[in-house]
Formats: sequence, structure tokens, C-alpha cells
Amino acid sequence: MTRHARPIGDLTWSPDGRSIAYTALFDPENPDETEPPEGTAPPVRVTRRIDYKQDNRGYLGDARTQVWVVDAASGERRMLTREPVDHNYPQWSPDGTRLAVQVPNRNGMHSQLGIVTVATGATELIGPESGVVGLWSWSPSGDRIVFAGEPERTWQLDWFVLEVATGAVRRLTDDLQCLPDAGFPTLVPPSQPVWLDDGRVLFHAIQAGASGLYVLDVETGDVELLHAWEAIHTGFSVDSTTRWVVQAHTSLAAAGEISAFDLQDRTGQIITAINEAVFSEAPPAGWERLEVRRDPLTIEAWLLKPSGFDPTKRYPVVLDIHGGPNGYYGHRFVPLQQCLATNGVLLVFANPRGSSSYGRHFTQQVTGDWGGEDFHDLMAVVDAVLERPYADPDRTGVLGYSYGGYMTAWTIGQTDRFKAAICGAPVFDFESFYGTSDIGHVFGPLQWGGTPREVEEWCAARSPSTFAHRVRTPTLIIHGEADDRCPIGQGEEMFVALTQAGCEVEFARNPGGSHLFLAAGPPAHREDVLTRARAWFKDRLGEPS
Repeated sequence: MTRHARPIGDLTWSPDGRSIAYTALFDPENPDETEPPEGTAPPVRVTRRIDYKQDNRGYLGDARTQVWVVDAASGERRMLTREPVDHNYPQWSPDGTRLAVQVPNRNGMHSQLGIVTVATGATELIGPESGVVGLWSWSPSGDRIVFAGEPERTWQLDWFVLEVATGAVRRLTDDLQCLPDAGFPTLVPPSQPVWLDDGRVLFHAIQAGASGLYVLDVETGDVELLHAWEAIHTGFSVDSTTRWVVQAHTSLAAAGEISAFDLQDRTGQIITAINEAVFSEAPPAGWERLEVRRDPLTIEAWLLKPSGFDPTKRYPVVLDIHGGPNGYYGHRFVPLQQCLATNGVLLVFANPRGSSSYGRHFTQQVTGDWGGEDFHDLMAVVDAVLERPYADPDRTGVLGYSYGGYMTAWTIGQTDRFKAAICGAPVFDFESFYGTSDIGHVFGPLQWGGTPREVEEWCAARSPSTFAHRVRTPTLIIHGEADDRCPIGQGEEMFVALTQAGCEVEFARNPGGSHLFLAAGPPAHREDVLTRARAWFKDRLGEPS
């Protein structure tokens, strides 16, 4: 039907079945998508925009995803959007005259809703530039669009409804206690909501690290929980009768399966057993949930135990810290956690203050306090686990990736209680991160309260680099060499600082690896991380005794 030099994505049929809207990368410097002659030197890259690169995509310049429409019969295509910003996930209006798209800015740290007229390509932007739009859906009559967003970046979405004719926006919720699933940029698409009728919308959200199906009343803003799982789901497909909801399913006991939920009977089931044979040979870790009270907050955590767990033995304990800082852990099968826990380690992970899926107030508690109360939350969780007779307080480890890498680097600069550490893609120095990360110039001030110059004393007091000279914990640093989010320079700085401090340190660099290589990189590199991490802790913490 048609082709592009770069990948085609976000395909969606028009209501009359005659056209397909899709997205593809368009480079105004190379509109014909021609390849340079063999042997030609790469062109010099010159930019005047601060968002010239993005993790998992690399150098972009002015190239951005644009919306196209192709006639299904003739193959004739038109490029609808042309502004040099991304246009993602087009959705047709019921009458087929318009498309609703997400229009990110500042490397996806902010975004707006775009209403594109199919006949002309004219685009109307909804919402402030400093806000976020994560999910959206046309009403059956096409007169309204419900969307999940936030006027200012707080890492907690709420529901709004747009009156298309007037452009008026009405807020429906304030401080949802669940997090509507907007996916993850460049990796996982949003779980777009579905109208059940002209007044109710079905959506998928995460609460306290677990998936649920919810119904939003578009008139009152009331939210009803239909069903909750001890699992994390992705994707959101509803059949034409709006009876069946199908999603991908992962939990602490399963991975890579498909779940189906019957909206009529309100019953759910896992309808595949793709990995049953694998888990029958290599059972996943057992688990339990625990709570730690740090007034006025309650911190939720989970403890993974080896299969064949023997409470009369003493086990090494490893703390795993999630990224974000506004990410979350919960009922998800995480290969690295399972690899360690099924090889003789008690693996504990938690959602300290700042984690999402608990509402805006809880999520905002880390803003301006990296390495503060969030650090004490995590240490309190470790202390709670070490009260158990089978947890060995003399053999503890810590690991984390991204913000978890920051927190790992911070932790080993504050305490010698851990006997081994694995630090993945850390934020090690705030000032250099601000100037080299694809999002540092936006993300940093939002998280820290200002630029490194504006909050200079705070940045110096909270950067792990300030305390690296006193680190004595044997540390493995793992980093992707093509990481634009927490650039490889952060790992390099940490490696040099720990080496100069006389600390045992090893640096594993993954060629071509983006910040997301643990999820989307070559299988051989991901396997290497599992093998290397298991050996690092085993050699330094030992076996159950």
C-alpha cells in the first residue's frame, strides 16, 4: 500500500474503512527519505533546539513523527501534520473528519492534545504547554473527548472532558488515587479509554502497584472500581460489543500471558498458559506483602523468597530500588528480581514516598527531597525485613536503576551497612546530568526546585558525587553506552570517583544500549546483566547458611 524508510506505527482505520491514519518519522532536511551514497561521510549535525535527542531514539535534529493518511484502495497518501514536534497515536472522530493526537514537547516531559482536521491538516492544541495529556477518547457522538492529563507536571493524571465545538475543558476528578495507564514513551503505548455509552468511560489504571478496571462517570466525575488484580496489565483491547476486555498479564507468579475480563459477569481469567512449562521447571519466587509505618505515611513493600525457602536458614538480603523517582514497583514479574530471589537471596522492593499509583500527595513527597525521607523509607523497609530470624543482617546488598541508580549511589555514600551494590544508569551528579540528559533541562528543575545554579547548595548536598570519596561498598556499575536519559558520563564519573576512593568497583558498559536496554536491548546484553548481577551478589554475600 505504501512504504517509508523509517518504521510505520500507530495504525488506525477510518470509520468508513477507506483510509488508514498512521505515524512515521519525517525529516525536513531529507523529505524524500533518500539514503546517502555509499562511502559518504555522515553529515555534520547542527541544532538550534534543546530537544535535539531522545533516549531510545538517539539524535533527532528536527526529525519528528508526523501523521499521514493513506487511501486503502489506491495507496495515495497525504502528510497531515508538519510542525517539527511529534504527533502520536491518532484517533479518528466518529464522523471521520478529524483526528485526536498527542503532541509532546520538551522531549515528552510535557504534551498537549491536538485536534487535526483531516481535510486540511490544521491542528488545534488543547491544554497548556506545561501540562500533560496521556490518554484520550472520542465520545460515541463525537461531541466530546475525555482525556487524562494534568495542567502542571505532577506525575499524577486526572480526568477532563473537552467540548469539541467550543473548546471548553471541564475537570472531572482531582487527585485520583489510581494512575491511568498512559504507557511509557518510545516503548509502551497508552491504554486508551473506551466509552461504554454516552456517559460512562472504561479505563485501566494502576493503584498501589496493581492493575484495575475502572468506570468514570463523565457527568459527575465519580470513579468506580470494577475489578482489581494482583498483577500488572498492559494494553487495552475491547471487543465491538464492549463485553470483553483483553490485556497482557504479568504478576509475581506469571509472565507473558493474556487476560480476559467479562464486563457482563464481572469475572476475569487468564486465557493462555504460554510460560507454564517454564515455570513448572523453574518456579518463580514466593512472595509476601509488608507495610512499614513512617508517620504520617505507610510504605508498601514486597519480599521475594527462594522456591524451597527454609526458615531455619539465614539468607542474604538485597534491596531493589525502582526508577522514576515517580515510578512504582508491585505485582510485576521483574526478571532481575526473580533471578536473584530464586538463587538464594531474600529480595525486597518497596514504594517509598514519591512513588506513583498512590495519588498526587504521596507522589509529590519526593519533590525537592531526593535522598531525604525517601532514603529513610527504604532503610526502614530493610530494617523491618532484618527483624526476621532468617534474614542475615551481616549480608545485605542494594541495587537500583536510573533513579534507583541514583538512590543506590546515594545510599553507599551515606552508610556502609551494605556489603555489595549494583548501580544501574545512575544520576550521579546533578549539574552534569542537567546539561547532558535529554530531559535534564526540564526534569531537573521540576524535581529539584530549580536549575543547578538556582539551587546550587541543594544540588551539592544531594548529589552522590559529593560523597563518593567515602564509599567502601564493592560496587558494580551497569550502563548503556547510548543512554541519552542518564548518559554514560554519569556512570563514568562514578567509576572514576570510586576507583580514586580505593573502592572495589567494576564497570559493565553495554554498546548501543539506551536507557531502556534492560527492556528493549539485545537479549544477550539482558542475559549478561542477569548473570553478572547474580554472580556479583553471590560472590560477596554468599549462599543461604
